[in-house]
Amino acid sequence: MRFLLLAWALLLPFAAGAEPLTVMAAASLTDSMKDMSIFWEKSGHKPLQMSFGASSTLARQIEQGAPANLFASADEKWMDYLADRKLIAPDTRKSLLGNTVVLVVPIGKPRTVAIASGFDLLSLLGVDGRLAVGDPSHVPVGIYAEQALRKLGLWDGIVPRLARTEDVRAALRFVELGEAPVGIVYATDAAISKGVSIAGVFPEGSHDPVTYPFAVTKAGDTAEARAFMAFLTTAPAREVFQRRGFKVE
Repeated sequence: MRFLLLAWALLLPFAAGAEPLTVMAAASLTDSMKDMSIFWEKSGHKPLQMSFGASSTLARQIEQGAPANLFASADEKWMDYLADRKLIAPDTRKSLLGNTVVLVVPIGKPRTVAIASGFDLLSLLGVDGRLAVGDPSHVPVGIYAEQALRKLGLWDGIVPRLARTEDVRAALRFVELGEAPVGIVYATDAAISKGVSIAGVFPEGSHDPVTYPFAVTKAGDTAEARAFMAFLTTAPAREVFQRRGFKVE
């Protein structure tokens, strides 16, 4: 803790008179970014204003003019989307984190499965159950899930049984509440939940690497925003992410 506060203290010259920063971040970053916000405020900065959701939704909001100083995506695709439209400061873009895609079930119905080519996912769903997952048409966790299920030869059979959600946390809630017997989320989301257990881990080679690029936006490019981005690359910040279960690049 002492080292973390010292690192924040190095950024204090930027704090005086600075406007509050607005951070738009992938839903799976909710808890870790809230942790970061606490230390930002304790070190003399104004509280962060934060918005969480699917990376696709946030990227489109930024494109439409939503005010933001920093964007954090759960995949490279949606950061590329903003970069192609010249809506980020390109020299600030850094892929800081990684994650793991997992299969989860309600905590009261623990199962362990070996996820491999052709494994019987339908049997986990039962007669009427659906697979909760972020909408594969645009939500990063759903995109990774589709890649994996295609690689494993399961996609065509599972498509009619998908419960498509707005983001990864919505998929997690479906399983926590018993509205879906199985879901696909990130390992970090499963770790914060008291309502699910991990049934299996998708092989890394079955989908693109899960990476989290961060960048200051073009419209919100201030000294304060760059100071916050700089802190996210320091050792104390890396420790915060690691405690939340992220792989630190």
